Amino acid sequence: MTPLRRLLILVAAIVLLAGLGTGFVLHAHSRDAARTRPQAGGPTVAAGKVTLGQPGRLLFVNTARGPHLDELVSVPDTAGGAVSDSAPRTAAGVKCLRFYTAAGTGVCLQSVPGALTPTNQAVILDSGLHTLHTFPLAGTPSRARVSPSGHFAAWTVFVGGESYGAAFFSTRTSIVDTRTWKLIPSLETFHITLDGKPYHNVDDNFWGVTFAADDDTFYATLGTGGHTYLVRGSISRQTVTTLVQNVECPSLSPDGTRIAYKKRALAGASLWHEYVLDLGTLKETPLAEQHSVDDQATWLNDDTVAYALPTPGVTGSDDLWSVPADGSGSPHLLLSGAFSPSAPQ
Repeated sequence: MTPLRRLLILVAAIVLLAGLGTGFVLHAHSRDAARTRPQAGGPTVAAGKVTLGQPGRLLFVNTARGPHLDELVSVPDTAGGAVSDSAPRTAAGVKCLRFYTAAGTGVCLQSVPGALTPTNQAVILDSGLHTLHTFPLAGTPSRARVSPSGHFAAWTVFVGGESYGAAFFSTRTSIVDTRTWKLIPSLETFHITLDGKPYHNVDDNFWGVTFAADDDTFYATLGTGGHTYLVRGSISRQTVTTLVQNVECPSLSPDGTRIAYKKRALAGASLWHEYVLDLGTLKETPLAEQHSVDDQATWLNDDTVAYALPTPGVTGSDDLWSVPADGSGSPHLLLSGAFSPSAPQ
């Protein structure tokens, strides 16, 4: 091959790659522009002041297409979850992949774009949404909770795999004291009692913390040996004890007597149904939702739980649904284009 021919091939390759690069950039720009363009008939969202712990407001992450996509927003909550999908949404300007708040303390899990890879972080917020502390995350944000007092926050990230339905996944769950900023980096350091005996395995994984009101007791999921367990834990003693099997992403009711959770419908299948477990009797009640729910439910009040389902036909968007906690009734669309709610208690 002559030098001239080599030069011509090199120039042609450069032109082709440049064209492909431009095409990818234009496609990405077009896609992002579509995601941030308000959707006709969608909810009204406007920037404004959002305060944590404000009575009569439900807070959540806005997934409706438009300029406030993924921002923390609030809507009027007139009676413990009685919200209107048409109510104007007030956007705080803070973006979260997962959010939760209690007693004026918030935890916002973020993924900040970087030159090569995003930076994942947990941001602890005060009632005015000012950053109190930031913690780097070892993986992709998944779950977040704050204790009823606001004194503790917890989060779960994926450090291997991308979902609870993956054949192989690994999680890391952390708890922080928001008064001292003492961090427990991983619940895997806690002493495990399984079926009444000390237990440890290399595949131990924890996820989905939910706190009791005493600033010590918590519940979470332990995944190990191909099974999942509901565990009751103690922060001060750094121990967990298994209660029942096949429980994932628990959520403690405001009165502290019941756990809402997702239960795998078929072994090895990424299909879950929502249940409520009575902690006194360990009796479980299936809820009326028939769709598979891959979420950590939120109690709107002592009688109602809310959870996210994918928006039909819209990639990257979710809708919030609610259902009675006693197994009666039927699912109700609470808010379209909404995710990760926190209800004032």
